[in-house]
Amino acid sequence: MSEQARGRNAGRMTVENVNHPGSSSAVDAGLYLAMRAAMLRVLPAQAPGLTQAEMLDALVPHLPGDLFPGGAKAGWWSKTVQLDLEAKGAIARERSTPLRWHRNPE
Repeated sequence: MSEQARGRNAGRMTVENVNHPGSSSAVDAGLYLAMRAAMLRVLPAQAPGLTQAEMLDALVPHLPGDLFPGGAKAGWWSKTVQLDLEAKGAIARERSTPLRWHRNPE
């Protein structure tokens, strides 16, 4: 079974927000896992990374159509996953103008 299929059956999961340390929210696990997989796939491993707009453009083709038909709600989910992955140290924010993100070394 794929990670996305497992996620759809997993219910909800807890996410963090780098801008609000110690705070967490419960979100749909299937949508989160699909967006997380796409985000880690499209973000480069090194700086300077992608802007928010570049990231969203790159993500949409990698999202499952049954979860994100036509890219619906991809903007909200990309921001939610981005903030969670930053809080967990999986991705880094470059403090440039505009802001850019890239994967951290594993």
